[in-house]
Amino acid sequence: MPRPDLLARLAAAQAQRAHDGLLRQLRTVESVDGPRIVVAGKTLIDFASNDYLGLAQHPALREAMARAASRWGVGAGAAHLLGGHRDEHAALEEKLARWTQRERALLFSTGYMANVGVVGALLGNGDMCVQDKLNHASLIDAARLAGANLKRYLHADAAGAQRQLESNPEVAALLTTDGVFSMDGDVAPLVDLSTLCKTQSATLMVDDAHGLGVLGTDGAGSLSEAGLGQDDAPILMATLGKALGVAGAFVAGSAALIDGLVQFARSYVYTTAMPPALAAAASAAVDVAREDHERRARLHRHIAQFRHGCIARGIALMDSRTPIQSVLLGANATANMIALRLEDAGFYVPAIRPPTVPAGTARLRVSLSAAHAEADIERLLDALSAALRTESR
Repeated sequence: MPRPDLLARLAAAQAQRAHDGLLRQLRTVESVDGPRIVVAGKTLIDFASNDYLGLAQHPALREAMARAASRWGVGAGAAHLLGGHRDEHAALEEKLARWTQRERALLFSTGYMANVGVVGALLGNGDMCVQDKLNHASLIDAARLAGANLKRYLHADAAGAQRQLESNPEVAALLTTDGVFSMDGDVAPLVDLSTLCKTQSATLMVDDAHGLGVLGTDGAGSLSEAGLGQDDAPILMATLGKALGVAGAFVAGSAALIDGLVQFARSYVYTTAMPPALAAAASAAVDVAREDHERRARLHRHIAQFRHGCIARGIALMDSRTPIQSVLLGANATANMIALRLEDAGFYVPAIRPPTVPAGTARLRVSLSAAHAEADIERLLDALSAALRTESR
């Protein structure tokens, strides 16, 4: 029997995805001006970006990046442990630790690498990793790469997490959860999960990629909002490329955790450090996120405006108090059609379909930003209402 051709198998899988209406396609953004982007020559109001505070083009970030690039150039040139760690990195780590009220913080080049690095450093064959079924793909992949026994519980079900932990009480256990879930926009039951981990002698890790900058005191995230400190949630991961508008990620926790990751997190040890200029821009972003309370208040006003507008127009939303507002449509074809109609009306709201979300839960994921104007949101609400009425005929 001939050996399977891997490229042919990949092409067949792609063809099947196209047949099912699930094919993802790259689209090049030609220019950006606040929440307005140009795609294929057409100006659209962007409601897909995770730039929740509208910081990606902020003058303070641009200036900080330019100053650091003038000093350091555009790349670190080496891994952190081999001369790539500069004072811009060290200063940012200290600032992130203070913001999140943890002893230390450690920078990673991406959130995916942070999750893979942490879980791989902590877990091995025979250990248990308990996860919410709607966790980000990087957390699921991290457990599989570590060789741990992956156990998943129904979304936001702390009792289900308890049953999984109790199924094997003698092995080392890590419970990982998103703080804010990236497709539904809801917040994990963090207090319940923290209490559970203490009673079960498990370690809690929270991926707060979509909570940092948005929730909590001074925007310190979902754990801050829940009143959970380092002892309650020993491992915090968050990204710098969403509300902070830059790129990269960090892990915050005890000095022992960070020292251990420097030694054993392979995705930290064996990769080039983020450019120092990016670290400088991220440091400026932290300052704006912490101090510009009106910017965060404006974001939350936009969330309330969108939700109230949907209620008034009879548009059903998933339960969320964060910038991620999902209109559940179910069928892939319906989600594709509504997204196209919104684009024709001047809005960029791509359809989210399986495998990004579970089968039968295709949706529009509306992502709100402080950079939007109230008029932008009202226009989107009207266009969305019109598109849904047309589809229902």
